[in-house]
Amino acid sequence: MQIVTRTDDLAALCDRLSAHPYVTIDTEFLRESTFWPQLCLVQIASEDEAAIIDPLAAGISLDPLFALMQNRDVLKVFHAGRQDLEIFHHLTGEVPAPIFDTQVAAMVSGFGESVGYDTLVGNLVGVHIDKSSRFTDWSRRPLSDRQLEYALADVTHLRTVYEKLIAKLEQTGRKDWLLGEMKILETPETYLLPPEKAWRRIKSRNNKPRFLAILQAVAEWREQQAHRQNIPRNRVLRDEALLEIASNPPSNTEKLSHVRGIGRKFADGKMGAGLLEAIKTGRAVPEADCPTAVQKVPLPKGMGPLMDLLRVLLKMRCEDNEVAQKLVCSSADLEKIAADDNADVPALQGWRFEIFGRDALALKAGKIAFTAEGRKIKIIELQ
Repeated sequence: MQIVTRTDDLAALCDRLSAHPYVTIDTEFLRESTFWPQLCLVQIASEDEAAIIDPLAAGISLDPLFALMQNRDVLKVFHAGRQDLEIFHHLTGEVPAPIFDTQVAAMVSGFGESVGYDTLVGNLVGVHIDKSSRFTDWSRRPLSDRQLEYALADVTHLRTVYEKLIAKLEQTGRKDWLLGEMKILETPETYLLPPEKAWRRIKSRNNKPRFLAILQAVAEWREQQAHRQNIPRNRVLRDEALLEIASNPPSNTEKLSHVRGIGRKFADGKMGAGLLEAIKTGRAVPEADCPTAVQKVPLPKGMGPLMDLLRVLLKMRCEDNEVAQKLVCSSADLEKIAADDNADVPALQGWRFEIFGRDALALKAGKIAFTAEGRKIKIIELQ
């Protein structure tokens, strides 16, 4: 087993890997006690080599690996790689490219919604993965051979998964179906949440403009504190405390100390002063500039049955074409289609239109209908 702990060995490894058309990659990380994930291992493999890189090894520089991640001549293959990509983006400010996500590829290849890696390996490789090491504390050293073998299997089996999926996509002509999804994953904005938008992560039934202005200000303050201290948001303040503050904004340290989850020490210190300043900022926002929550517009009367028919049609067309529903049309986009034939949604464009969108519009126009033959629902064209 090749374990890389020195920069010169990593540089030599990355030089060898750069000669291949693709590499498979996975990471092991921890983020229970930090805001940013702590990278603990990087597993990487080419067609004829596999290695584990130890980012925690004394003196090692990951620059050779980062350069490989930006090498446009080498495809980077992940499975459900969003969190892995987020780590590389945080460490370098760039997203690895080009990429191929086998979970997305599986969704257009008949494996259902968000198929797990274990399931995919079982179906395509015929191997059962031992899950006994999946809850390992990857920051501890030394790691056992069993733990390292478990980690390395994530990229060695991924080679076969990738090769079988890409062969199927080329055979079915669906390779281009992935381009839009991969573009999203390669875009840096996918991994950025501006602090001023952090309030949108917090669930609340209160949509009053002043409440939202204060919630925005205190959530932005919390986000900045979590970034600066590299601790989870709830270690700064829990969502419940922010909601209480936005509902009944305290104006001094005494009132702040009475908020659930905030003690006298917090209220009297620098954190308390900063939070009170954020509350003051939220209260000072002009009424016309207060944020507004996105309101779900109720469907027009009588639209419910049409939505039900469109859902049946979506399920039928996706089953017939062996593609995951969530990749074709979301529930929100389905509502837009129900309300507007010219809705600006992916399902009315490109390959999604061919799979579902055209029939959806035909159903609305009364050009097609459903009929049952035994246990199967079929589409019939109407004259």
